Amino acid sequence: MGRRCWPRRALAAACLGAALLLLGAAPRALSPAFENSLGSGWLGGKRRSPLQMLYDLDQGPSSALAEVHRQRRDLLRRACSRHTRRQRLLGPEDLRHVLVDDAHGLLYCYVPKVACTNWKRVLLALSGHARGDPLAIPAHEAHAPGRLPSLADFSPAEINRRLRAYLAVLFVREPFERLASAYRNKFARPYSAAFQQRYGTRIVRRLRPRAHPDALARGHDVHFAEFLAYLLDPRTRREEPFNEHWERAHALCHPCRLRYDVVGKFETLAEDSAFVLGLVGASGLRFPAPPPRAKGAAARDLAERLFRDISPFYQRRLFDLYRMDFLLFNYSAPSYLRLH
Repeated sequence: MGRRCWPRRALAAACLGAALLLLGAAPRALSPAFENSLGSGWLGGKRRSPLQMLYDLDQGPSSALAEVHRQRRDLLRRACSRHTRRQRLLGPEDLRHVLVDDAHGLLYCYVPKVACTNWKRVLLALSGHARGDPLAIPAHEAHAPGRLPSLADFSPAEINRRLRAYLAVLFVREPFERLASAYRNKFARPYSAAFQQRYGTRIVRRLRPRAHPDALARGHDVHFAEFLAYLLDPRTRREEPFNEHWERAHALCHPCRLRYDVVGKFETLAEDSAFVLGLVGASGLRFPAPPPRAKGAAARDLAERLFRDISPFYQRRLFDLYRMDFLLFNYSAPSYLRLH
């Protein structure tokens, strides 16, 4: 009996997955009729939904920032069409990084090392924590499990309703600068002892012949070249998925399956964040100040310095590993790479 039921259950699960996939990726034709289909106005009729606000911007007089985001959406859609073929169906766990703000009609997919701590603080502040001051929320509280709901917490019907009706946002960063930042934060700083214990010891054990017992026990002195070799080793992803701090942005947020309305960038964090907060009716909420330009330049210098000692062979392999993030989000290959 159980064996005969299994194919039927599997088919039902596949159909649910397909429905989720198609609704998430389908274009949303915004219009006053669409707005009315959501109920008697957004937030009790006080204002239009964030998605409708974006539609109005697209249809109204030209706005430089709205035009930037329209071009990013178009580029992402074209890149997805050009560079993706068959893709697996998404399951609930694939939506774990998409956080939900029901009160403001907002979906935010977080990518570590792309200001996600501050964006989580902002979502908590929007929901009334810390009297609306994001910086009053400690980082460890912003990252605490269960503080913010994700799409994975809802039923397929509720997931689809939010995908159709809410403003969907993600923020991305130049892939190699993000990777260099992850290495520095998790392996080159002393306060990441737990992280070094989990991943650093694994890297040293696998890739360093005749390693010192202290390094085998603590994993505290992983070299950048060892970290990259670990990422490129086929055994790494066979054993478990990449850690979110170096997983590719497209693998965390699935931008060719879920329709994102705003693609923010770390390089233009202040203006992109203000744009999103304006759409959700929270323009009075101040996003924590992004890094100054000098710090941004320092991040680029760090990436260049770290990659300078990596052989062209490994540079090419690593670029291939992160190629989709470069293509989908319109980043050029860094000039310091020797890819040819």
